[in-house]
Amino acid sequence: MKKRRQVLAVTLAATMVMGMGLSTVSAYAKDKGGKTKITFTYRDDGSDQSVAPLYQWVTAAYDSWDKKDEVELDVAPITASEGDYFTKIALQLADKGTCPDLVCEDTFQLPNDVAAGYLTDLTDYVKDYDDWNDGKYYDSMKDMVSVDGVPYALPYCTDTRGIWYNKEVYEKAGLLDENNEWQPKTWQDILDACAAIKEKCPDVVPFWCNSGKATGEATSMQTYEMLLYGTGEKLLNDDNKWITGSDGIKNSLNFLNDIYSNGYGPSLSLVLNGQAGNTSAREYMPQGKLGMSIDGIWVTGNWKDTGASPWEDYQDKVGLAAMPTNEGQDPGTVTMSGGWALSIPENADNKDITFDFMEHMMSPEVYLKAILDQGNICTRTDVAEEADYVAQPFFEKATSFLDTAYFRPQNDQYSSVSTYIQSMVESVVSGTSVEDAMKQYNTDVSRTVGEDNVAEQ
Repeated sequence: MKKRRQVLAVTLAATMVMGMGLSTVSAYAKDKGGKTKITFTYRDDGSDQSVAPLYQWVTAAYDSWDKKDEVELDVAPITASEGDYFTKIALQLADKGTCPDLVCEDTFQLPNDVAAGYLTDLTDYVKDYDDWNDGKYYDSMKDMVSVDGVPYALPYCTDTRGIWYNKEVYEKAGLLDENNEWQPKTWQDILDACAAIKEKCPDVVPFWCNSGKATGEATSMQTYEMLLYGTGEKLLNDDNKWITGSDGIKNSLNFLNDIYSNGYGPSLSLVLNGQAGNTSAREYMPQGKLGMSIDGIWVTGNWKDTGASPWEDYQDKVGLAAMPTNEGQDPGTVTMSGGWALSIPENADNKDITFDFMEHMMSPEVYLKAILDQGNICTRTDVAEEADYVAQPFFEKATSFLDTAYFRPQNDQYSSVSTYIQSMVESVVSGTSVEDAMKQYNTDVSRTVGEDNVAEQ
C-alpha cells in the first residue's frame, strides 16, 4: 500500500473484548499504556459469538494479517436491537473518548452520519487501493457508500428480499405447483395462501413480517417499503418531498391490517420485540411452525452447519418467491436492497493502520468465507465468481431479484422518517385504523422535515 503509514512500535497484545461498552474499552486502552490498537464495533444481536459471522470474520482477518504482531485488536460489539444500535453508535461516534477505529455502518444510516460529521472521507485512501479502482467492487455498491461522490466506507454486503415459505406446510395446504414451487402474482394470492394455511394447518402461523418499532429498519425497509414500492409509489416525489398521503400508503397499510385482523400473523408479543426476526428465522420456520415470511437472503446463514440454527437439507425444505406487485402490474415483482459497510469514524485514533486492516478484511482469501457465513450477497465482482459462492442455495435466484430492486433514498432525513414509518406500521398491526395511522404519520413527518417538504399524491 502506498498511503501514509504510522510508525508503530507495539508488541502483540491480542485481547478480544466481548460484550464491553466502548467507554470500558477506551479506559482499558489507557491502562495498557497507550499502545496502538484498533477497536472494532458492530451490532451484536445477542447470539452466541462463537457462531456470530462478524466476530468470526474480524478475528480470522486479524489472525492472518501481516500487521498483527504490531497492533492490538479490541472487538467491542454493541448488544442491541437494530434501532437502539443506531442511537448508541451515534453517541459513541460523537465522543472522541468512546469512538471506535472501525465501525459497521448500515448504508441507509451512512448519509445521516456523514451529515453529522461522524465519518472519515476515504478519498485519499481509496485512490491507492487498487481493488477499488480496477473493477473489483460493483459500481452500484461503491455508489451506495458515497455521498455526493465522496466515499465514506468499503461495502461488504448487499441483499435482496423475498418471501420464504416452508414447503412441508405449503404441501399440506395444497399450495405447491407441479414443480413443487409457489410464486404469487398479486398480494391477494398471498392472502389466499394465508387463508389456506390457517384452515389446513391451524397450529402454523401463516405469515410473518417485521411489524414494530423494536425491529427498527427491518420494519421500514423489508415490510413497509417492500409493499409501498410494490404499488408503484416511492417515499419521495419528483420534487424530493416526502409523500405522507397516497393510495399506495393506504393500500400497503390495508394489506398489513388484513394480515393481522384475519389472524394470519404471529401474536403481537412475538412480533413487537427486537428478537422477532431471529424468532422467525431460527425457530418458527425451521420447526415447521411458520408458513411464510418476508425476509432477506441472509436468513440462509442461520440454517447452514455453521449458523445459529442449523437446518439439515434446508435447501429442499424451503422455497423463495419474489414479492409480487400489489395487483401484478409491471414490473411484476419488487425487492428492496441495502447493505452494510466498514467505515472509519472521524474521531478515530488510528486511521491509517485501520484502513490497512480493512483492505485485508476485504481481500478475497478472507472475505469469501465471511460472506458465505453471513449469507449475504457479496460486493466484490471477483468473489461473485468463486465456485463456493455460486454454489450457495438460493443465491442465483436472490441475485436475479436485483433486476427489480429499489434502494432507500440517499437523504439525511430518511433515518428520522424511518422511525415514523415503524410507528405507523406498529400502530396499524396493533389495531389503530389505517386512516388514523396515516394522519399521525403526516403530523410526525411534517413536524420533523417541515410542512414545505411533505406532499400528498
